[in-house]
Amino acid sequence: MKDGAYVITGAAGFIGSAVLYRLNQEGIRNIFVVDELGKSEKWHNLKKREFIDYLHKDRFLSLIQTDSFPDKIKAIIHMGACSSTTEQDMDYLYQNNYLYSRSLAQFSLEFKIRFIYASSAATYGDGSLGYSDDDQDSLKLIPLNRYGFSKQLFDRWVIKNKLQNSVAGLKFFNVYGPNEYHKGEMRSVVLKAFEQIKETGRVKLFKSYQLEYRDGEQMRDFIYVKDCADVIWWLINNPRINGIFNLGTGTARTWLDLATAVFAAMGKKPKIDFIDMPSELRNQYQYFTEAKMDKLRSSGYERNFHSLEEGVLDYVKNYLMTSDRYL
Repeated sequence: MKDGAYVITGAAGFIGSAVLYRLNQEGIRNIFVVDELGKSEKWHNLKKREFIDYLHKDRFLSLIQTDSFPDKIKAIIHMGACSSTTEQDMDYLYQNNYLYSRSLAQFSLEFKIRFIYASSAATYGDGSLGYSDDDQDSLKLIPLNRYGFSKQLFDRWVIKNKLQNSVAGLKFFNVYGPNEYHKGEMRSVVLKAFEQIKETGRVKLFKSYQLEYRDGEQMRDFIYVKDCADVIWWLINNPRINGIFNLGTGTARTWLDLATAVFAAMGKKPKIDFIDMPSELRNQYQYFTEAKMDKLRSSGYERNFHSLEEGVLDYVKNYLMTSDRYL
């Protein structure tokens, strides 16, 4: 294995398993998958994939800290994190999302290993400061929850230590697609809508509480997980492209658009009910998100992203409505 192995952390998770799928598509098998499976159902995301070995995340950290990893490493794709926006244990998030990431980055920099990591659009908070991924703008962001803060801590560490020219980070916006089934309440609204339609024939969306947005016309930047995996593959193959980049489509769409796309993919007419938003969400609800994609595009990424309708159709027809939903 003279060229080195790939390491994917969070490899059994949603985006991590899509990256594993993408590497397998390219004929790559020399991969170590790192995760913490526990009692989660996410082990299903590994069933069809090919790789050298599975390592618990604590074991992997121990191996690199003691310089005991059994193979040369070509790239670390660090997708592993607690991604729950409702997680209340800040000490856990600090250790798992910030300190762990810092250890992997320092190891990668010391041994000149390609390092690509997951940030999050949760760092943008309520969006009042915009969605620019310019470094100086990123330093000013104020997240709304502990998860977003843990991601912001690492982005700040990268920028303040002037490492943004040595590593690549991705601020994922609203990602949907196959292999998200284990995520509970953190599943995409595409999947939740599909399940509601299958069970009741209808979809429930939150009412709007701002006059400038009618019910269902709150907007998000929805990106298909296969597009995320394509960008990561491009970054793996372009190790001189570094920085912290937004990763959305660059086009905001409404929740009505999303629900309508799911109905269409299922061959059904839209039936949508608007329900009250829980009071605890109203003061921190984002009515508009849209990734500014100039930075990634100007770095040379040219591939088109799936439109919302294209992504939803592929997800529904080729995964959710089949007997095997996994990548």
